[in-house]
Amino acid sequence: MREEYGTIRIKLDELIENAGLSKNKLSHRAEMQRSQINHYCNNEITRLDIDVLARICTVLECSIGDLLEFIPPKKG
Repeated sequence: MREEYGTIRIKLDELIENAGLSKNKLSHRAEMQRSQINHYCNNEITRLDIDVLARICTVLECSIGDLLEFIPPKKG
């Protein structure tokens, strides 16, 4: 990962918890594999799939800004 440009944090674990939804229910409603949801929750994704992001946002009724956070590079 090229930290000199910052990074993107996926906040799916927080959104699932706030929605009171289980990963199993999310995987069913968003038509995703449970393992794929775990990868998103653990920030183990290197390439974002816009179709998957749209399904997550639809099911959780959130915006893309709720799901993704840009963390700027550390200075110095």
